[in-house]
Parts: sequence; C-alpha cells; structure tokens
Amino acid sequence: MPAGRSGESEIVKPRQTTLDRAVACQGIGLHSGAPATLTLRAAKPDSGIVFVRTDVDPLVATVAAVASNVVDTTLSTTLANAAGTRVATVEHVLATLNGLGIDNAVVEIDGPEVPIMDGSAEPFVALVNRAGIKTQASQRRPLEVRRSIEVRRGDKWARIEPAPAFAIDVTIDFEARAVARQRHELVLDPERFAREIARARTFGFADEVEHLRASGLARGGSLDNAVVVAGDRILNEDGLRYADEFVRHKVLDCLGDFYLAGAPILGRVAAFCTGHKLNHELIATMLADPTAWYRADPIDAPAHARPLVSAG
Repeated sequence: MPAGRSGESEIVKPRQTTLDRAVACQGIGLHSGAPATLTLRAAKPDSGIVFVRTDVDPLVATVAAVASNVVDTTLSTTLANAAGTRVATVEHVLATLNGLGIDNAVVEIDGPEVPIMDGSAEPFVALVNRAGIKTQASQRRPLEVRRSIEVRRGDKWARIEPAPAFAIDVTIDFEARAVARQRHELVLDPERFAREIARARTFGFADEVEHLRASGLARGGSLDNAVVVAGDRILNEDGLRYADEFVRHKVLDCLGDFYLAGAPILGRVAAFCTGHKLNHELIATMLADPTAWYRADPIDAPAHARPLVSAG
C-alpha cells in the first residue's frame, strides 16, 4: 500500500453497498394475514433504505426508513409518510440490511405489511445472497454516537453510548419458564449476524393469541412463523433453533429498529426488557440531541440532498 505524505499507510475507508440485482419473495403479513410480495432493488449512494408501496398511487408510495416516520410500535414497527401511506412490520427486513451491511436499497411491497416469512430474518438473508452485494463509489457515512443517551419506562431501559463499532447487549426477563431470563451480546458483522441472529424467530404466548386476534393483531401468525410458548413448553414440534432463541430475536428486532437512525451506527446499545416502543424512544431521543451524534455530509452533495444534518 503506498505511503501518504506523512509517511503513514493510506487508510482505506469503507464504501457504501447496495444490491447487485432485484430479487423477490412472497408471504403473508404477521398481523394483517394479507398476502404480500416483497422485492429488493438497488438504490443510489446516500439514498438509504426506502419502502415503496406498489399498490398505491406512485405519488404517495415512497416511505423512507427513518425514525421520524415511525407511527406505531405495537408488537412491530410501522412506518408512514406525510400522505399516510403505511408499511408495517419492517424490522426483520431492516435487521437483515443492517446486519449484512447494505447501505442503500429499495424495498418494494404490494401491500400494507412486510411478509413475516418464517418469523426470522433468515429468508431475507437468503434473498440478499441471491441478489448479491455491490460496492458503490461513495464512502460509507456511519452515524457516530458522541455521548450516552438513556431512556426508561418503569424497570425497562435502553441506553446507547460511544463505541468504535456497533455492539448490542440485550437482557430479557419473562415469567414464562420456557423463556425466563436470557442475555445475548453481539459485536455486529455480517458473518456473526447470519450465524448467531438471523435464524431467531419471533415469539408469542399461547394464552394471548385470542386477545391479539380480537384486537386485529397476529391474524397471520402460526407455528410456521412464530415460536409459541405455553408456560414451560414450546409448542413448535421442531423446538428451538438456539437455546436462547428468544433474546436473540430481541437482538434482531433491535438491529432493525436502530437502522431507522438512517445510517449504520458506531455505538454500543445496552437494554433490559426493551421492545419496539423503547427502541424508538431511544433513537428519537438521540437524534433530537445534536450533541449526541455526528454524521459526515456526502462529499459534494448539495445541502438539500443531505439526509441528516451533521452536528459537531
């Protein structure tokens, strides 16, 4: 590697990535039960992740995957644009894009909810692998956490603090003996995400199913796309994919929710009994404080094209 002017080795900065070709999958929505086709497509540098509803007027079809568009966090994360176009249950596909290091992508969907597939991120990992990952010319611009931020709701809490890479430490504690107390730590990289997190499925409790469906939720849920717990028993015939699958799925959800910061994060998240609501509160609180983070502007980009305002 050639030496720089100072005599030190030249630093190679990571480049942004997108998908090499379009790929699609089909499934049903976990909460709506509605069938949906999802297509992943390439996107330009510095465009981030955007959802596009192909079943509505193109003028109101685009919903950016950013924290300011979060409108509901009831058992999943739902986004909406200013026109009211909604996309629900976005966290698993966002976790995949975050976990595999995809900076820019268009996620097309022909209905109101991302298909749940098998309840994990593994089908989306397979989709990205089919598409291939393409390196782009622009430099990657992570969001660097500059100081610690914490939010609390009763005994539940979530905190983010400075760190040289994205790391996450999640603890859960449930009364159900099959779940109980579990903890998982992860320093994010694509291989660890695919191996340790992607296969962890969403989960629920048998005694809550009737109430959820009466409330218009979990209408597409089944043992094919969720781990169902009844006291000390797992009702799925195939059992668990990891001994601590429950907390690993919470980590997966966090990876999806925190990608709504609008960029890869350099920081460490620690959380106790967190969920989509608390995750969103932490992201929103951090982004609202310009002293808590920094993200460089795109090189040579006009001010109106910059997706986040940099702060020093």
